[in-house]
Amino acid sequence: MAREFSKVGVVGLGTMGAGIAEVLARSGVDVVGIEVDEPALDRARGHLASSTARAVKKGKLTEDEVTALLGRISTGTDLSALSDCQLVIEAVPERMDVKAALFAELDRLLPEDTVLATNTSALSLTELATGTSRPSRVVGLHWFNPAPVMDLVEVVRTVVTDPSVVEDVGALVAAVGKTGVIAGDRAGFIANALLFGYLNNAVKMYESKYASREDIDAAMRFGCGHPMGPLALLDLIGLDSAYEILETMYAQSRDHRHAPAPLLKQYVTAGLLGRKSGRGIYTYAGDSSSEVVPDALTPAGSAVDATPRAVTKIGVIGTGTMATGIIEVCAKSGYEVVFRARGEDKVAGVRKKVEGSLDKAVQRGKLTEDVRAETLARITGTTELDDLRDCDLVIEAVVEDLAVKKALFGALDDVMKPGSVLATTTSSLPVIECATATSRPQDVVGMHWFNPATVMKLVEVVPTVTTAPEVVATVLEICAKTKKHPVLCGDRAGFIVNALLFPYLNDAVKMLEAHYATIDDIDFAMTKGCGHPMGPFALMDVVGLDVTLAIQRTLFDEFREPGDAPAPMLEHLVKAGYLGRKTGRGFRDYAKR
Repeated sequence: MAREFSKVGVVGLGTMGAGIAEVLARSGVDVVGIEVDEPALDRARGHLASSTARAVKKGKLTEDEVTALLGRISTGTDLSALSDCQLVIEAVPERMDVKAALFAELDRLLPEDTVLATNTSALSLTELATGTSRPSRVVGLHWFNPAPVMDLVEVVRTVVTDPSVVEDVGALVAAVGKTGVIAGDRAGFIANALLFGYLNNAVKMYESKYASREDIDAAMRFGCGHPMGPLALLDLIGLDSAYEILETMYAQSRDHRHAPAPLLKQYVTAGLLGRKSGRGIYTYAGDSSSEVVPDALTPAGSAVDATPRAVTKIGVIGTGTMATGIIEVCAKSGYEVVFRARGEDKVAGVRKKVEGSLDKAVQRGKLTEDVRAETLARITGTTELDDLRDCDLVIEAVVEDLAVKKALFGALDDVMKPGSVLATTTSSLPVIECATATSRPQDVVGMHWFNPATVMKLVEVVPTVTTAPEVVATVLEICAKTKKHPVLCGDRAGFIVNALLFPYLNDAVKMLEAHYATIDDIDFAMTKGCGHPMGPFALMDVVGLDVTLAIQRTLFDEFREPGDAPAPMLEHLVKAGYLGRKTGRGFRDYAKR
């Protein structure tokens, strides 16, 4: 039977510590909160007052419940007040010397059966534990910010942690309404170990001027459904905190992908720490403000100073899900659309899919019958490439095979009228290869839509070194008229989204491969701890493990980053034919469900 923790100490009542105290007190636990001085206690009381007031406003707490909750929290500045606590959780600044000194003092003051827990997100728990006389009774309890809202708590054990302690604190986590995942003592644990590599890659992408900070963030929000873009998230976390976490991770992994981007160090050195200092990667209305205000780097006006070409008729080549979605979106936006399929049965199939999608929109009240009829009237199917001759823009959405795409662009070069824009929806192949397969490379551009095109707002617009500015302006205007959010980036493997997303997915496979955590724990950590709409394994099973592997290979071949070599487990699953949902088995078994 798990030990009951009826009285818990929390040392450090900043945003995180105050949040932990609130969660514990909400569930009937008596809390003793300790801060360094009275001004810090006043700030802590302010955190608690504002947090509980928000909960009342949202109907999650009553005024009486708030009164009872606050009555369970006593505060002070003397550590001796913790003497009768069964568990003490520290949430002091993320510095080893500060935490170690605190643990040494707590070890001296508290009874030998008191459990000591650290909220560290990256520091060595083993080092903290072995600095006490009770290493078997030291555990990690890594909460996520804001603690009253976030469901996840990482329960971290060392090689000497008593299993009963892990069981006891795990029971407490469940009792206060949170879900715990068990992790071993390594830098970043589960969530941060995956998250911060991705964040660091985003800083390096911005540092190289590959894309603007706004486009990088928009790409990950609209392309992956992340609640915040990586650069805005870094500002929220604090660039100094991010730097320290990455330094700790690099010291353990020696993987230079974890070495903090030089730009990150420059921000920290300059005191530009993110929201808390009023300026970081973005500029804010004031210290601790969430309001982004324009600065010298904020884009002004159009991203391209050129006049777009007139487009009234769009051609689409392909009959898959992506092509069908693009056809529907463009036709709904008022464009005449001609699509080319390989046979009359394929033409009929595409039309049937579009009709079915429009029918659903009518049934849901999102479309009128008149708009449905007008949209269908704008769509023409054909099996002949010549029928696209007078289109102003042609978008290819055929199989992701460079030889196939190059052959198609060569054929389009012979067919299309002068001045037509030729766009490829490739997600990772070089756009320049398609461009140089024609005699008009200046008219070729990447236009990477996201699936399903009818729902996803993002389009990555990818000019090559030969693309004319007016061609870029043209596709940006098409995006505006089809109500898509365009982001501009250069012609290199993965563009923005895949270049940031797939190394993170690959790292998740390596974490599983190392038996560090389970599929369910990793997926849960990333959905509940980081707010991702899907965990990495659920996402790979949807995307397809073969597609995941192909994209990761492309990234590895282009950037030659040793840490980006595809995980052997991913290679083996693909060889075995376990490709995800489409085959009934991937990382999870769907056939039995």
